[in-house]
Amino acid sequence: MNERVSGNQADLSGDDVKSLEKLSAAYAAVRGELGKVIVGQTEVIEQLMIAIFAQGHCLLEGVPGLAKTLMVSTLAETLSLDFSRIQFTPDLMPSDIVGTEVIQEDKTSGAREFKFLKGPVFANIILADEINRTPPKTQAALLESMQEKQVTIGGERHALPSPFFVLATQNPIEQEGTYTLPEAQQDRFMFKVFVNYPSYDEEYRIAETTTADITASVDEVLTGEDILRLQHLVRRVPIAPHVIHFALRLVRSTRVMEEDCPEFVTEQVSWGAGPRGVQYLLLGAKARAVLEGRTYATTEDVRAVARPVLRHRVLTNFSAESSGVTSDDVIDRLLAELPERSEGDKLAPELARAFG
Repeated sequence: MNERVSGNQADLSGDDVKSLEKLSAAYAAVRGELGKVIVGQTEVIEQLMIAIFAQGHCLLEGVPGLAKTLMVSTLAETLSLDFSRIQFTPDLMPSDIVGTEVIQEDKTSGAREFKFLKGPVFANIILADEINRTPPKTQAALLESMQEKQVTIGGERHALPSPFFVLATQNPIEQEGTYTLPEAQQDRFMFKVFVNYPSYDEEYRIAETTTADITASVDEVLTGEDILRLQHLVRRVPIAPHVIHFALRLVRSTRVMEEDCPEFVTEQVSWGAGPRGVQYLLLGAKARAVLEGRTYATTEDVRAVARPVLRHRVLTNFSAESSGVTSDDVIDRLLAELPERSEGDKLAPELARAFG
């Protein structure tokens, strides 16, 4: 069985393939525009773009001063989308995010009625800056928005604009004045991306450009309509059954209650990933394949997105933490030991004929 899904290429029309080629070209253009402002961070930018075209939200973690906020705001400019920045602080209230109802008097009739004033969440790209600086009650105000793409105020639902993404930044938990994100909210994020310090050469370029009288501007590459169309197209990218099985076995291997859970996972993990982990592995694999100019996803694509998809869904126990073992270490070991295929990867007869 080849990695390429030749039997399912009929799922994509000629126009679809041309659109996918456009997406791949647009990705290169976006990276070029971001490069005018952001030095390095190519892996972070790639993961941000994968999340956007897979219709997922993204959580960026790193110490202050690594251009997380600048990266997100510049990305919004290149995508020609409405952008809203919410600075999370300890005194921020839920109504400061989603909006509130106020009593308004009709000047002609004198009648009073409630009017909903939209909050900053009503935009295409939401930058939730330093999201773990605010208490869980306010963090939870984003839950419905991220999952249902709507907010409910006074029993009335208000739809959010489309496309809609939440790109949140947070500082490491061990820093003073931070609150751990609730597990339910972390699970809403498709990716958790670590933003690391730049290399010596990159930091030299940062120091050189940011201390000179240089103002870089970026051009728009894609519109909101383009993004919506390409998001639906990414979901139609064919993926072979053995790739789905691989993603499924990877996620199920993180669960300590499974019978075939590896021994080291039982010793080091308190809680594993849920079904949303499988969904995001496959969607991320499809989006990555398209951004690289391919019309099919492989197990290598799944491996490439495994860390950002699973690191906030695999909770290590005290024993692992005391030994310095992180969730990334657990994921890396699973990827190293998990076979590409298994005898348990059963196919329905019609699929066996198509992919065999």
